Amino acid sequence: MEAPLAERIRPQRLEDYISQLHLVGDNGSLTLQIAHGIIPSMIFWGSPGTGKTTLAQIIAKQSNRPFYELSAINSGVAAIRDVIEKAKLSGGLFTAKNPILFIDEIHRFSKSQQDSLLAAVEKGWITLIGATTENPSFEVIPALLSRCQVYILNPFSKEDLLALLQRAIKEDKIISTKKIKLKETEALLRLSGGDGRKLLNIFELVVNSSSEGQIVITNQKVLDLVQQNTVLYDKTGEQHYDIVSAFIKSIRGSDPNGAVYWLARMIEGGEDVKFIARRMLILSSEDIGNANPTAFILANNTFQAVATIGYPESRILLSQCAVYLATSPKSNASYMAISEAQALVKQTGDLSVPIHLRNAPTKLMKELGYGEEYQYSHSYENNFSEQEYLPDEIKNIAFYKPGNNARENEMRTFLKNRWKDKYGY
Repeated sequence: MEAPLAERIRPQRLEDYISQLHLVGDNGSLTLQIAHGIIPSMIFWGSPGTGKTTLAQIIAKQSNRPFYELSAINSGVAAIRDVIEKAKLSGGLFTAKNPILFIDEIHRFSKSQQDSLLAAVEKGWITLIGATTENPSFEVIPALLSRCQVYILNPFSKEDLLALLQRAIKEDKIISTKKIKLKETEALLRLSGGDGRKLLNIFELVVNSSSEGQIVITNQKVLDLVQQNTVLYDKTGEQHYDIVSAFIKSIRGSDPNGAVYWLARMIEGGEDVKFIARRMLILSSEDIGNANPTAFILANNTFQAVATIGYPESRILLSQCAVYLATSPKSNASYMAISEAQALVKQTGDLSVPIHLRNAPTKLMKELGYGEEYQYSHSYENNFSEQEYLPDEIKNIAFYKPGNNARENEMRTFLKNRWKDKYGY
């Protein structure tokens, strides 16, 4: 049986790897590490189809190391110990023989399974490369995470995806024998969602479904075939990113009915309860924020509770939280405030801290006037002193703009009373 297109054109060398230039470009972290032959244990964090497995295989090949691969879905502690025993026979710390153990979906490993890796990683019997679609800060135990470098793999850009298509057309032993014209690519790119493997799966499906002499790829042809072959998404579980997107947008749009429907779809699909709860926790701050701070408390408690309870009872907690968030007043003011502040920091660089706000732990700093003119707020009426807290270059800029809701209107009034016209509240 012929391997899928994505497997057939999987790159074998770093220079053939598409995307992730921050890691594999000329000055990328992994490029330099491979060149020096010192490969630390690491975690690749990125959405499906961003090249995590491929990158691990290339690292092993170019560093001339044995390569073992396990999947957290079907591997237990016994399988891990078997690989570690083989690795212990093959060399010492950071030698050319030091094997690489690649674990796909490492976030699915239990604490005890992750614990079984600790000694081998710490003593250098193996170099661990874990791949995860989930935030490793939540899903990888601290002891193991502290022994690994975490690298983020970004979804493929439009240019990356087009380059993948061109590679398939030119280099694949089957696709290259066909006459293919990429008349339209918008549907291919949109349906891929930045997932290179999904893009190639759809593309191969379209090509194999055509008996024409010249195969013309159009948006309509792609959409028609995908609708007839929905198993393409359900089979691999990649659809869950589309469903969780619909779930979050339903809550943001204050529709508890849409929220509960998409929640039911995720529950029936066996989605990880912590994944669902974590998304609601993020939304409670990003989309509700100070319009209703209790939403964050409820979402956090829900996350803690479902992690303990599990299915099937946790569905009730998830539903309660989703309905509460959907029916809560909304504000993205805090989210926009930090986004604008970060953008300004990138634009203006490291502006000096005003001297009256500086710390003065040494005699010299005190002599230089550090903190000398600072006005301690509690020494003033209403615990407030109208002093400057921003660098001179950006004073009077308001990052936080309260939303139009009851609670934040109170905040606006409070700020207006304190700062008068300074920030335009």
